[in-house]
Amino acid sequence: KAMKAMKAMKAMKAMKAMKGGKAMSKGGLAEALAGEHGLKRSQCTAVLDSLAAIATKEVKSSGKFVLPGLCMIKTRLKKATKAGKREMFGKVVMVKAKPAKTVVKAFPVAALKKSI
Repeated sequence: KAMKAMKAMKAMKAMKAMKGGKAMSKGGLAEALAGEHGLKRSQCTAVLDSLAAIATKEVKSSGKFVLPGLCMIKTRLKKATKAGKREMFGKVVMVKAKPAKTVVKAFPVAALKKSI
């Protein structure tokens, strides 16, 4: 029993470490870029806005956008689901039919995965 409790504690510590601090905001990112490159914060914000617009347009048209050294954004088609009965957690549940939809996914670059 003591071993089981230790494993649970270890898992909880890992989860807390994963949560970490807050994610950097758009303003914080613009501030960091401005400081590093000697630009105004408003200029950096404009660059971030245009980057987001370009990425959105590219993902819509070709279904794929790569931010070099960071991540790849792709679209994926989720199949439609049929209505009926499904077993979830040991209980039979009635499920509604859902139409097919396109979802957007982001994948980190291999170099980023290795560095973390």
